Amino acid sequence: MKITKFGHSCLFVEEGDARILIDPGNYSTVPALEKLDAILITHIHQDHVSIDTLKKLIELNPRARIFSNEEVHIALVTEDIEVDRLGDKEMAVVQNVIIEGVGKDHALIHKSIPLVKNTGYFIANKFFYPGDALTIPNRPVEIMAFPAMAPWMTLGQSIDYALAVKPAVAFPVHDALLKVGGLYHASLEKYFTEVGTKWVVLEEGESKEF
Repeated sequence: MKITKFGHSCLFVEEGDARILIDPGNYSTVPALEKLDAILITHIHQDHVSIDTLKKLIELNPRARIFSNEEVHIALVTEDIEVDRLGDKEMAVVQNVIIEGVGKDHALIHKSIPLVKNTGYFIANKFFYPGDALTIPNRPVEIMAFPAMAPWMTLGQSIDYALAVKPAVAFPVHDALLKVGGLYHASLEKYFTEVGTKWVVLEEGESKEF
């Protein structure tokens, strides 16, 4: 599996013949990708789905299927964008690669802010990306895109999440708000190392084979 990070939480996953893009939001610089098979959207927040970026990708990839939950489906219908609904415990197959929905709700930011729906994704039964949530997948995780920093999460919660999931390999996402990412990433690496997780930092535009 090859994964390329385009900033914040936007990831390009290549597995077998499948070319899958995740969360092309407005904190990411997404190139003019072609031959995409699927675009996965975890939730409706703009840092995870930019309507302008999505429309450009659709023009380049008219056959690509867009997957997300019911709330994203309803929102994108108003933009004349077709979305195949994929929610918690639901499954789709793209180019012989299984994509599973994991989780239902965005993490709580504050009690005054309504929750939105959030669907994480398990791809090829080895790569897990929770989106903006601390969902425990209740299965072994080979590779994980780990939310490193967010307004809805303290460092303590992040550490507890790492200790609970214990992926074999993890790399940080949702880190566009970090002015000095290295210091924060290093603090997480310490706890991942304690549970036997290999911690790998992907810089924007960088690819890595897993």
